[in-house]
Amino acid sequence: MQTTIRYFASVREAVGLGSETLELPDNLTTLAEVRAWLAARSSRHAFALGQDKPLRMACNHIMAEPESPWIPGCEVAFFPPVTGG
Repeated sequence: MQTTIRYFASVREAVGLGSETLELPDNLTTLAEVRAWLAARSSRHAFALGQDKPLRMACNHIMAEPESPWIPGCEVAFFPPVTGG
């Protein structure tokens, strides 16, 4: 099933895309696994989505934790934490 992946702010700049629609493997079950699969796609993805990066994630516009289930066909978003001043 097609999944839309959205990248925001510095993640978008590092990946070079605002979004992409991909066919993800059926064996992925969590957002952490989706992130790891995406990071393995290219050096740009690895740099932006590496496990050492403090990123926030959302599934269908709802904030989610890495261990949250990936729902096939949902929209997944990645963005850096926001700071205020």
